[in-house]
Amino acid sequence: MVEEVLGAMDLQPGGVAVDATLGLAGHAMRMADLVAPGGTLVGFDWDASMLEIAKERMGSREGLRFVPVHADYRAMRPTMDELGLKADGILMDLGLNSAQIEDPSRGIAFREEGPLDMRMDRSSGEPASALLNRFSPDEIETILWNYGDERWARAIAKAIVARRKQAPLRTTADLVDVINAAVPAGARDKRIHPATRTFQAVRIAVNRELEDLDEAVTDAAYCLAKGGTLVVLSYHSGEDRQVKRAFRALAGEEFEEPSRKPQEPTPEEVARNPRSRSAKLRLLRRTTD
Repeated sequence: MVEEVLGAMDLQPGGVAVDATLGLAGHAMRMADLVAPGGTLVGFDWDASMLEIAKERMGSREGLRFVPVHADYRAMRPTMDELGLKADGILMDLGLNSAQIEDPSRGIAFREEGPLDMRMDRSSGEPASALLNRFSPDEIETILWNYGDERWARAIAKAIVARRKQAPLRTTADLVDVINAAVPAGARDKRIHPATRTFQAVRIAVNRELEDLDEAVTDAAYCLAKGGTLVVLSYHSGEDRQVKRAFRALAGEEFEEPSRKPQEPTPEEVARNPRSRSAKLRLLRRTTD
């Protein structure tokens, strides 16, 4: 939904833009073209390897100040305060980029075997294998239900605990095998692989993706200049609920929602990019300083 994002922001030369989830800099490069010359683009990413690729892709652009930040969007408000900047446009794209999904060494996807890691920042935190090998059945069930809407959460949680008594889970294939054994073949959703929801839920838990999200959205809103726009792209019902709640709480004297209903991708975009099918785009605009 690149065109919808850029159209909502209405960035101009000399402006300040923030990409809160830089990834491979696809959005950032388009935003940079709009604020140059004389503009500033601040890009956040908690994945050091992605940040290095983004810096290389951004290159040295004449008339643009590019500030890469190795941190996630939760660090936006103190960083922008330190830089002395207010943004004309902020994008928070909460989805994963293809490079992360398709890298077997990350263990995010289930179609190729790799270490059961799933961390975005592999320099810190606990990998998925450690989490699943120590959590109680109730804790695992809660993660799968709350973050994955997995109706077989209890059966999968019990199967994980039974399996790890024989040998710890170490690879993505280990987890896929457990899920396949726990979910009856006749009860599976034919539209998606039976491991889809579990892998999504565990990834969200490992990276604490929903933790303090509404607070981070609120902080981002206060990084806007008057007339600036915050655009959030979410791909999961739990994400969208938190964004919606934060926007509703902010809307009033200082902020407004141009539309209370989220935008969704067109059929043409879904045909081009099937991963966009669950995307929801919400906007918040700052009306006062």
